[in-house]
Amino acid sequence: MSGTPSRCGVVAVIGAPNAGKSTLVNALVGQKVAITSAKAQTTRARMLGIALAKNEDAATQMILVDTPGIFAPRRKLDRAMVSAAWDGAEAADAVLLLVDPVKQRRHELEPLIEALAGRPERKILVLNKVDAAKKEPLLALAQELGEKTDFAEVFFVSALTGDGVVEMKQALADMMPEGVWHYPEDQVSDASERLLAAEVTREQLYKQLHEELPYDSAVRPESYQQRPDGSLEIHQQIVIARESQRPIVLGKGGRMIKAIGEAARKELAEMLGVKVHLFLHVKVEEGWAESKEVYEEMGLDWVK
Repeated sequence: MSGTPSRCGVVAVIGAPNAGKSTLVNALVGQKVAITSAKAQTTRARMLGIALAKNEDAATQMILVDTPGIFAPRRKLDRAMVSAAWDGAEAADAVLLLVDPVKQRRHELEPLIEALAGRPERKILVLNKVDAAKKEPLLALAQELGEKTDFAEVFFVSALTGDGVVEMKQALADMMPEGVWHYPEDQVSDASERLLAAEVTREQLYKQLHEELPYDSAVRPESYQQRPDGSLEIHQQIVIARESQRPIVLGKGGRMIKAIGEAARKELAEMLGVKVHLFLHVKVEEGWAESKEVYEEMGLDWVK
């Protein structure tokens, strides 16, 4: 990078739950930094992904803030997540509103558009899942949303297939201000390996149990240490709110928790490039969603 002018800026990625924000951040970074799931509100904390782009005049580092989906908050956990999302948008060089044109989720999208209209940051509209949407309704939706707030640019992409992502990434890089990079060239996220490991397990929890396990579950990191042979030993706690959920997580003869652990261990070994020994156990903690300590472990602010 020596001798090349540099740019560095912050792009906040916001949208209704399940619009595909984490998938898009992963696509822009070029590798997995945020967990994805078909379950709404998978992202809880504000996670940073770090993407690099090079063009003719500069090498650019974009700090992508993958925010939780913004929705009408009811519980304390919901309020903390929404607060994290709006905090992530503050003072960004660009706020990217990601919209799922198939589901739309109008009841959550409309208040979001209204709130964005009065914000000073440069606003970008991104219509996702173009691989699954029809062209005419897509263009009509873009025009309609463009009349409600002042978007500097509109992009049509598929975060899943990568359609349009490279072109959008280049355009975003050109919008970033000149400045020194905030992170080393090889860093792709601000999340500690310990937190990322807990997030990978939580993703497997959602994937393996689908709708059987309610949203009120968490994965707490307990210990994370390197063994003398260079492998990692990781202990995590799966926190659930009710005793009746324990047999769901454990499965018959412990088969479910074993499958969750095996899938998470395999993915972590690939991500970290070392052998991983992962130990999971289940704990029932009825009031975990009111615990300040659990919030801090998940990277969320305690919102009263």
